[in-house]
Amino acid sequence: MKTTTACAVGLGTYVIGLAVGYQVLLRDRCLHWGASPEEVTRAMPGDDLLIEPDIVTTRAITIDAAPAAIWPWLVQLGPGRGGAYTYDWIENLLGLDMHSADEILPRFQNLSVGDGFTLGKTGPTMRVAVLDAERALVFSSTDGHWVWAFGLYPHLTGTRLVSRNRIAMPNAAVPVRLFDRFIMEPGSWVMERKMLLGIAQRAERPTPAEAAAG
Repeated sequence: MKTTTACAVGLGTYVIGLAVGYQVLLRDRCLHWGASPEEVTRAMPGDDLLIEPDIVTTRAITIDAAPAAIWPWLVQLGPGRGGAYTYDWIENLLGLDMHSADEILPRFQNLSVGDGFTLGKTGPTMRVAVLDAERALVFSSTDGHWVWAFGLYPHLTGTRLVSRNRIAMPNAAVPVRLFDRFIMEPGSWVMERKMLLGIAQRAERPTPAEAAAG
């Protein structure tokens, strides 16, 4: 009995230590990977679509390319479209049918406000709420609980691609909130970091015409 109690106390202490460590040392990096303080606090298109979110993430990357080279990769995002440029095998374990394209797909370039896609069989449906070509693209879930915005901003060395998620968890139970805090938040960081790097890699690649010109 004493051994069992000691193990339980030890495990509990270990878990609490991990939680505190994440909260104090890693959470800010997780939520704001790559983003400057100014980018974290700056208003973005779509902020007004979800006024009181429970979670806000702002992540960013500098891409050595013009907005015109980045935009086509954004507008073809989605399952059954251009994918998400992240770890497809993880996405597909969740049933999201993601297959990240390595080329611009002309059939998915004519995106309009109101167009959308559903994430898996039971996931949210995301619809285009804001579309400002080569400047901003905002998706909003039809249940009103998630707004995902992309902004393109001029930079001395190219373009800043900023991604912001605003998420509401109305009436979520404590275990659900804890799972989201300590599992989903780090998971989203890993996946979105890969996505931003994937977009940068694709947008910085020479076009066929540029490659032919040498």
